[in-house]
Amino acid sequence: MKSDNERIDSLGPEHRIVVSDEHTFGTDAVLLSDFASIKSRERAVDLGTGCGVIPLLWCKGITNEIYAVDIQERACRQLEKSIELNGFSGRINVINSDLRDLKGKLPLACFDLVTMNPPYKAVGTGIESSSESDRIARHENCCTVDDLAFAAAKLLRFGGRLCLCHRPERLSDIICSLRENRLEVKRLRFVSKSADKEPWLVLVEARYGGKPGLRVESLLCMYDSDGNYTPEVKEMFKDYYIGD
Repeated sequence: MKSDNERIDSLGPEHRIVVSDEHTFGTDAVLLSDFASIKSRERAVDLGTGCGVIPLLWCKGITNEIYAVDIQERACRQLEKSIELNGFSGRINVINSDLRDLKGKLPLACFDLVTMNPPYKAVGTGIESSSESDRIARHENCCTVDDLAFAAAKLLRFGGRLCLCHRPERLSDIICSLRENRLEVKRLRFVSKSADKEPWLVLVEARYGGKPGLRVESLLCMYDSDGNYTPEVKEMFKDYYIGD
């Protein structure tokens, strides 16, 4: 089943995921999955899914129709192995596609929830990663904030939700781009390593066609003063391993 460089990690007592050096997952994706809080019967799609940790986590508690999209064929094949491994065939539809070219590849204007853990580094900033998979995952070479907003607006039904995570310093760009695509930011939550540290991540929820009105939730601290996970994070991560 496994190709070179692949291994199987745990997502809990009964669920597993195929990861590799090129396509793995970390804390950001798990936080986003929890923040999005998919509801029963919501039709959902995860863009830039990578190894597919978000749709795989969703499958642990629901039987919704889920799509997973990634531009990299290797990532899609890896997710398909995880689907087979967990007996999730027919529950996750894997689409190998550029999110800038989704017409005819999955239904439009019908999704209740779109998620994405996007590349964080804007074009022309930072030192580019050496591997192609890392460049696609970390730099906006194949997907900018504008590309994500445009794709989500095409996929969502009126009132549907987009949930994403990003770096706080990009928040102005995110809010402006989403609003230009009729996606109104309704909920924010900042994440810090500890109470005395600046946030390193922001979780964003926007609604397609939503009215202005933003709620900023309490700061999520990952660790307490002793360096242990806070009670909220322990509860959030209790069922699965975090592959940092």
